[in-house]
Amino acid sequence: MPRPAERRFSRADAAVPEARSFLRHVLSEWDIIDRSDDALLCLSELATNAIRHAVPQGGYFLVAASLIDGRLRVEVHDQSGRLPHINCPDAEDVSGRGLLLVDALADGWGVQPRVPSGKTVWTEFKIETRHKSAAGAIPC
Repeated sequence: MPRPAERRFSRADAAVPEARSFLRHVLSEWDIIDRSDDALLCLSELATNAIRHAVPQGGYFLVAASLIDGRLRVEVHDQSGRLPHINCPDAEDVSGRGLLLVDALADGWGVQPRVPSGKTVWTEFKIETRHKSAAGAIPC
């Protein structure tokens, strides 16, 4: 089982693509192909929400990824206690669909408070685990 990976990102325009690149690299190292597009899109939405609504100027957010029992868990930690909620945007609205996408793509998601402050928004994805053999990766 691979060790969990995490990295901090400053509140900056480049943070979301940098966070995606970080997760893409981790998934590649862990040889995870299954559900990687879903995980990357959900991370993009959660990181964007953190920057827009939860990370103060000069602050940061943390992205963590772990793989346990065939489940990929991707977390975004921030310093705000403000809880995310699913919006019901109108057809003309240009934003407000991020958590709708997360809810549709992930096998589970939620929010946990952090001590002393802040929260963790997490997503989980059931993935196909692989074992290495002499002939290469074989699905279990």
